[in-house]
Amino acid sequence: MTVNITPYLMMGGNAREAIQYYQKSLGAEVMMLINYDDMPDPSTEHLHGLVAHAKLQIEESTIMISDSPSTTPIQQGNQVTISITTNDVEKSKRFFEALKDEGKVKMPFQQQSFSPGYGSLTDKFGVTFLFDTEI
Repeated sequence: MTVNITPYLMMGGNAREAIQYYQKSLGAEVMMLINYDDMPDPSTEHLHGLVAHAKLQIEESTIMISDSPSTTPIQQGNQVTISITTNDVEKSKRFFEALKDEGKVKMPFQQQSFSPGYGSLTDKFGVTFLFDTEI
């Protein structure tokens, strides 16, 4: 089993611009890019043209970026999230359950169209985590 911890940048509608900036500035290579338009969920129609998820490789490191689907505005200084990715649904869920104690669940841990186990929360210290399972 593997566990990867990756910075996840939540943008307020300018993720595509940020991706281009990191490509030019850091030599980032786009490994994956999913638009909200590509999602089967009709509740994302208002996010037309925005980035749902992107994964960038910068030499040996990875960062992820998306435009926030939330109605809560993204403010500079609070747009970095820690993404914990495993290849085991139960391990992802165990991490999620452990950190939700005294925290605030943003998205319950559940199966999604893009992951067999995904959820997000802000822990009791105010740090936001995404938990994703890649099989």
